[in-house]
Amino acid sequence: MVEKVILVGVQRTEKDDAFQYSLEELEQLCQTAGGQVVATLTQKRERFDSKTVIGKGKMQELVALVDELQADTIVFQQELSPSHVRNIQEQIECKVIDRIQLILDIFALRARSKEGKLQVELAQLNYLLPRLSGQGKNMSRLGGGIGTRGPGETKLESDKRHIQTQISECKRQLKEVSEHRQRSREQRKNSQIFQIGLIGYTNAGKSTLINRLTDAKTYEQDQLFATLDPLTRQFKLCHQFKMTITDTVGFIQDIPTQLIHAFESTLEESRSVDFFIHVVDSSAENYQEHEKTVLHLLKELRMDTIPMITVYNKKDKIQEQFTPTLKPYIWLSTLLEEDIRQLHYFLWEHIQKQLCAYNLSYPLGQEAIVTKLTNETFVTNSTFNADTLEYEVVGFAKKTSPFIADTLAKQEKNDDIF
Repeated sequence: MVEKVILVGVQRTEKDDAFQYSLEELEQLCQTAGGQVVATLTQKRERFDSKTVIGKGKMQELVALVDELQADTIVFQQELSPSHVRNIQEQIECKVIDRIQLILDIFALRARSKEGKLQVELAQLNYLLPRLSGQGKNMSRLGGGIGTRGPGETKLESDKRHIQTQISECKRQLKEVSEHRQRSREQRKNSQIFQIGLIGYTNAGKSTLINRLTDAKTYEQDQLFATLDPLTRQFKLCHQFKMTITDTVGFIQDIPTQLIHAFESTLEESRSVDFFIHVVDSSAENYQEHEKTVLHLLKELRMDTIPMITVYNKKDKIQEQFTPTLKPYIWLSTLLEEDIRQLHYFLWEHIQKQLCAYNLSYPLGQEAIVTKLTNETFVTNSTFNADTLEYEVVGFAKKTSPFIADTLAKQEKNDDIF
């Protein structure tokens, strides 16, 4: 059964178009969670009402709307304090949640891995813990559906001590999973394989892109937060250069701080990459704001120094001329095979700039080293010189590669001798 949802938003300092876009995004979030928006109530105020966020008159209007439309859930654009929820629900006989709780609910729907589920549960418990005291009959209205997935009703109605125990247990298990991920990252780092991270606003097309570049077959839908769990796959750029690519959860404006902390280990997966592909939905009306959101969060997460190119996606959905704002960039549609081929060469052109070129020779008997070079670096040419009886290898390697650094140092030493 589809829940009937009423959206409530207060416009303070935002411009009209920005405020309208935030409400449209909130409606998309509700649809993703399985709800149907039947009405939207807005108000312009210099500051939020201390008791109910909206003023007394608007509150009466909201009560009438709930009765008239038989609404199941009210979703506020602004974060609600525990007292806000209590005061509102004294007048309204339905669920009252805010944008943060809605996003957490969607994450609970999307989580598939053990880590993802633990992260969602931790974020939800931390967010809902201060909202338990004094809820009484209000908690009983959370009979299921939007805003109640994840920890479950029984946990939310338990005493604080039990929930704090659950939080501690979630943290303990997440630490174990995080340590396992760290070992996996160390193995990839030691292998010197070049690592690419996909970032971007939610629903920009990251999952579709990783599916086109690899055989990941990850879930892709025209929905917000279609992907939650990080996914790393191996692929060959231009059909010969072996790399890994990691798909992560999409960013969103005003991302709840609870999510940033709860998904720390997921973000760690992106922090260790060598290169970012920033995917932007070029067909989105507010794509420039999406870009600003992603760049701001990268800076906040101390990942803004990682080299990056921008992929403006969904070219097939735009009729007029498109003007990009970030460089270097490529404009494409992930649905077109020719565009994916162009992306391969565009990527290689810019990844080369992050690598160190080499030209090395090895005598007969050193085939193992040549094989190691082929597996761990980007070999562009490898031949056997019958006159000198040497293998000549030309290519690129990560600047941090200890093997290449040691080899080049020996080569320089030999050059000095002769």
